[in-house]
Amino acid sequence: MKAKNKHQNSGGEVMELARETAKLEQYWIVGDRSEPRRPPKNYNYVEELMHLQIELIKMQECVRHNRLKMCVIFEGRDAAGKGGVIKRITDPLNPRVCRVVALATPTERERGQWYFQRYAAELPSAGEIVLFDRSWYNRASVERVMGFCTEDEYQEFMRSCPLFEEMLIRSGIILVKYWFSVNDEEQEKRFQDRMRNPIKRWKLSTIDIESRGHWVDYSQAKDLMFAQTDTKVSPWYVVNADNKKQARLNCIAHLLSLVPYQDLNPVQIALPPRQSDRHYKRPKLTSQHFVPDIY
Repeated sequence: MKAKNKHQNSGGEVMELARETAKLEQYWIVGDRSEPRRPPKNYNYVEELMHLQIELIKMQECVRHNRLKMCVIFEGRDAAGKGGVIKRITDPLNPRVCRVVALATPTERERGQWYFQRYAAELPSAGEIVLFDRSWYNRASVERVMGFCTEDEYQEFMRSCPLFEEMLIRSGIILVKYWFSVNDEEQEKRFQDRMRNPIKRWKLSTIDIESRGHWVDYSQAKDLMFAQTDTKVSPWYVVNADNKKQARLNCIAHLLSLVPYQDLNPVQIALPPRQSDRHYKRPKLTSQHFVPDIY
């Protein structure tokens, strides 16, 4: 009996993967990837976004189907529009496949760890997409400019970061890095909007306010970061984010162009008949707590 259970456990993971693959193949047909569409000059933003989000769903299914590992980094100026792009990417996708990582300030324990450790714990597994809303590059920008790290810590990061990313790519992770660039006039306009708009006020942190006095420092830090980490193996892609809507469309279209996904078309399936409820008696409505219909 024990030998039988041992045999079942050893093959359990393989059997589970086979079952998952069979389920995926049941619902999708692999076809030729559609040609990239060049939008008309008078394109409609919503229509283009909808088209790109449909392509994102195809990409997601291909990532899950082929058990790819995808990691996308979003960095840039405060109020450059990173969050808006991330939201448009995640809106149509399955949160079990695509998740966003936005780490808070490191704890005392995390400060005593290897710098990349808490980020490495969030990296994608097979069949996952992870979007980093800011990443390990905090050390080369915010921590460097605001004095949250020592010079030795900064220099060590600059030396080890290209090696760390090369190791990730060799392990099979598709690593994509975006830098969102916005001019100072547009950033000022967005800061003022956040100050006045209670819905957006939470986006304006104390660090954001302090960074206003370090515009040139941040520019210099970004230049040094690019000089060291914009490599052939792991390049930076700069997104012109002065126009939010254009930045969203351009970034998503570019991301789709980097991923070797195929066009997975849904299979036509028939829904089985619902179970009969002839012998089922529902509880009285008065026994349940309902949300009031105030609208």
